[in-house]
Amino acid sequence: MFVKEQGVPLELEIDELDPSATHVLAFQEGEFIGTGRLVVLGDGQAQIGRMAVLAQFRNQAVGTQILGRLIDLAKLQGIQKLVLHSQVAAIPFYEKLGFKVEGPTYDEAGIPHRNMILILPK
Repeated sequence: MFVKEQGVPLELEIDELDPSATHVLAFQEGEFIGTGRLVVLGDGQAQIGRMAVLAQFRNQAVGTQILGRLIDLAKLQGIQKLVLHSQVAAIPFYEKLGFKVEGPTYDEAGIPHRNMILILPK
């Protein structure tokens, strides 16, 4: 999804963390429409990444459902802190689900990003 729509090089999209990550996929009528992944980092932390929803399915709660499932999976694994690299334009989406901006804006794959965190209840 990132490769086609946003021009992210394939070698940046698929990395060494993919095999150990938990991937959540969204389908509608058999069509793949969204994705996200959870990577356990250790020390009670995990990273959410590779969140994407096809343009024609945005603003229909697909991303919210994917992110909610990733958060639930993190809780089941005892994760206490979730981190993610948000595109600046997507910050309001993550804020609605409790994530907080942390640190300065930086470039990732030619797109401005900011780190965000969510502390999960024990």
